This record gives sequence, C-alpha cells and structure tokens, in this order.
Amino acid sequence: MIRVLQIVTNMRRGGLETMLMNYYRHIDRNKVQFDFLVHRDYESDYDQEIQALGGKIYHISRLIPWSKLYRKKLCAFFKEHPEYRIVHVHQDCLSSVALECAQKCGIPVRIAHSHNSNQDKNWKYIVKLYYMRFIPEFATDFFACGKEAGDWMFRGHSYSLLKNAIDSEKYRYSPERAKQVRKKLQVEDSIVIGHVGRFNPQKNHGFLLKIFKECEEINPNVRLLLVGEGEEQEKIEEKAKEMGLYNKVIFTGARSDVNDLMQAMDVFVLPSLYEGLPLTMIEAQTSGLHCVISETVPDECVVTKDLVRYCKLEDKPSEWAEIIMQQSLLPRKSHDQEIKDSGYDITSAAQNLEDFYVRSSKR
Repeated sequence: MIRVLQIVTNMRRGGLETMLMNYYRHIDRNKVQFDFLVHRDYESDYDQEIQALGGKIYHISRLIPWSKLYRKKLCAFFKEHPEYRIVHVHQDCLSSVALECAQKCGIPVRIAHSHNSNQDKNWKYIVKLYYMRFIPEFATDFFACGKEAGDWMFRGHSYSLLKNAIDSEKYRYSPERAKQVRKKLQVEDSIVIGHVGRFNPQKNHGFLLKIFKECEEINPNVRLLLVGEGEEQEKIEEKAKEMGLYNKVIFTGARSDVNDLMQAMDVFVLPSLYEGLPLTMIEAQTSGLHCVISETVPDECVVTKDLVRYCKLEDKPSEWAEIIMQQSLLPRKSHDQEIKDSGYDITSAAQNLEDFYVRSSKR
C-alpha cells in the first residue's frame, strides 16, 4: 500500500477539504491510503470519517513560515515517518515551507496544489507572495483545481488539472426529495435563494445580504439559505438583524447534507470577490440549480451554460436581484450526465489520481 501524506490546515467542511474527501472515499484504499498532517490541535469535521477509512491524523503547530522552530518540527516529523514518499501540500502560497522541508528530508515526490486564483489584498498577501515564488524550487509536481488558479500560483510553470470532482449521483435533482427538505426547513411556499460557502471576506456575504434585501422588495415571500460557518458569521448575523432580514435568513452552519439542502433551493448565488474553481458550482449545476455568479468566478466552472448567469460586482444589488428572481422561476431538471461527460464525476477522477500516485511512487 502507498501512503500519501496530505498536508492541510485542518479537515473542516470547506471546499478544499470536501474535495479531498471525495477523492479519498472513491480511491482504491487497498492501493493508496491517505494520511493527514493538520495544523490545528482540535478535532475537525472529517476526522472521524478519516479514521474510519483507515487514515491517520497527525497534529503539528500552526504554520508560521519564518519560524525556525516550526521548520525544525516539520523536518523531525518527516524523519520520524520515512514511510511517506509522497507529500501532497494544500497550503496555497505557503506550501513552499512544507515542500522545502520535504526536499531536505529526501522525500522524492512533492506536490504543490493551487486551490485559489487570488488572495485578499492585505499585509498577509505580501507575505504569501514572497513565499509563493519558492514553490517551483521545491515542488516536483504541480496541481491546480482550474486554469486561473494554476496560472496565478505557478506563474508559467506547467501543471496538471485535478478537477474538483463530486459524486454526481448524490446531487441528482429529485422533486420528491426537494419537497421533503423544504418541508423540514419550513420553506414550502417560499422562493429559496441559496449560498454555500465559508463566512470569510472572499465570499462577499455582506453584498449578498444587500442583494437579498432587493429580492425581498420584488417578492416578500423569499428566504435566504446560508450554508457554512466561519470567522465572519457573527458579523453577518448582526448585519442581517440591522437590515431587518434576520427572520428570513436561515443560517445552517457547516453541514454534511449539502446535497439535500441544494434540493430545497430555487436559485444559487455566488457573488465572490475571487475563486479558484468552486466545488459548490459543480454541485449546484449537477442539482439543476440556476446560478447567478460574479464575473470573478472562472468560466471553466460553467459546465451547463444554460444554467448560469454572470453579474458584475460593480452592478447594483437591485440589478442582481432582478436577475435572481427571474432565474428562480425557471424550470429545473438534473444535469448529472453533463457533469460526468465534463470529467467532474468522482469515479473516473479518483482513478486518475490513484494512477498518478502509483506511477509517482516508483520514482
């Protein structure tokens, strides 16, 4: 058996982590097993499932890229675990730190993986750009979720696309299941505007609330379903109260049943400031949801063009709202076959990744 060390921040229910779990569940674990090195000391959402699937979870201190102590601990870990000949690093710009330590410790296969196309413009962004430039020096292989993410992080170096694949059967639209979920959420007669994403600045929840306010002006019988958690959730909840919207917004927190919650939505909205290739867009299209998204979301995530409408972030919330309300009334059907044909189904994608790991282990 080949054991691959996945290096992550933690294994919460985020897009990157969910993508990893999709591959982990469908890879042949008699051939390839995933273990995880996480940078938080608490249990995360996927930890119990990882252990049930045979994976090991190791903890290390938070990543401080300039810390000699952190690097010393990381090198000590690699030396204590010579069984890892492949490390797959999911720390975006700061991946160069783990990759450098892995190179020093003689690990032959060192994979850098880009999951995003841009970063927030603050002092942390400058730090990340500095460390990002060392990635090609220490990585042996380069993966990206999409072209924009790969072009941005690897700056001219060749890379392979590893699609954010999903179990398309789970997201197939079912009117009966939609009716059941809507009843459970007590939104049977409402127009449900949905969003799935972590509460952080990138996802632009504040602007989404302004859009929803305008939707309510068009039709008071609307509800906003927000799936996810994050550091800005409390701030967004307070803003919803200030705008008089709190009773019409459903905050679900992190959920394991996103496939069911998407059944209950009438339209999916993604006003992100930037994206790599959002897993939620693949899930939403598979479910047959009409989507209204910002122009910053890469074109390559649009698999079913008849389902997706673009808006500009400079457009007024009222302009977004008008399009959203129009899209919410359009007929819906499942598009899982188109997802499969586009290579976003996890069965074939997991086989391709498994083959890569097997080939790489022979270096």
